[in-house]
Amino acid sequence: MIISMKLGATQVELDDVMKAVETSGFRPFLNPGVERQVVAVLGEVDIDKVELMDQFSNMAGVERVQLISEPFKLSSRQAHPGPFSVSVGEVSIGGTRIVVIAGPCSVESESQVLETARAVKASGARLLRGGAFKPRSSPHSFQGLGEKGLKMLATARAETGLPIVTEVMDPHDLDVVCRYADMLQIGARNMQNFSLLRWTGQTRHPVLLKRGPGSRIRDFLMAAEYILAEGNPNVVLCERGIISFEDASRYTTDINAIPILKGLTHLPVILDPSHATGNWAWVKPIALAGIAAGADGLIVEVHPDPQHARSDGKQSLKPSKFADLMAGVARVAPAVDRSI
Repeated sequence: MIISMKLGATQVELDDVMKAVETSGFRPFLNPGVERQVVAVLGEVDIDKVELMDQFSNMAGVERVQLISEPFKLSSRQAHPGPFSVSVGEVSIGGTRIVVIAGPCSVESESQVLETARAVKASGARLLRGGAFKPRSSPHSFQGLGEKGLKMLATARAETGLPIVTEVMDPHDLDVVCRYADMLQIGARNMQNFSLLRWTGQTRHPVLLKRGPGSRIRDFLMAAEYILAEGNPNVVLCERGIISFEDASRYTTDINAIPILKGLTHLPVILDPSHATGNWAWVKPIALAGIAAGADGLIVEVHPDPQHARSDGKQSLKPSKFADLMAGVARVAPAVDRSI
């Protein structure tokens, strides 16, 4: 249930509504960043819905009360009317400007990170991605450099000014990752790690949440709900391909998900064409398709020497290919009333 306050409602009127929600046995959640105050009523409604709606509708300062039938309450467009963007440092994701996040899959050395950061910034990337903690299918594969890798990312940020996006895999690592990262990434394998989602929500750090390869859109939004329910509204959704019967590419890029998500939620939506395709040769066309479909941005893997990358070299762009991708984005974006 959503309670929309009147424009100009007083703080006293808002406080009275919040108290009434609590007295009725529910948890009030005040949505931030909207022109008018919107209170989400969280909890199972096991009493007369009409009676409850009438109770809140008749309170001073309330404009309207509406039920949300979907299970994802806080991430719905009804819960947060109007435009919404997530700020990462001085970069805003979700506005009219396409935001591109780029960098290596894994942090391997300081020279590799610095070279990549300089190159992607020169081509127009706004944030730097890089994995210090790496979830791998095999326990014998390279698992990342840990805090040492985070320090290398921080060095690259100090030189280039690019905010850092990096993955967190375990609640026990949150403190150290938060000391260095500007945005926390929840990888596809952890999309339904509910304990990690809750702890991440409590950090108040911006979160990039990737869709699991076997997850429906409804599951994806419910995962975001866990973060939002902890009081952290700064979530960006990332479509990165799903499992299907087709095996010609690493995953099947669900371009449909972009406009569907944009219709269901106020949260920004970006596309990861690197993981969705698994092959650098297909990254550019899929990235451009995502922008045309309405994505708010891209996250792309870039490596100065993909042939010798310690992870995901096959899908990583060389800096020159990334520059070509950015030129393509610059041509497509105006066609959908966006810019980079």
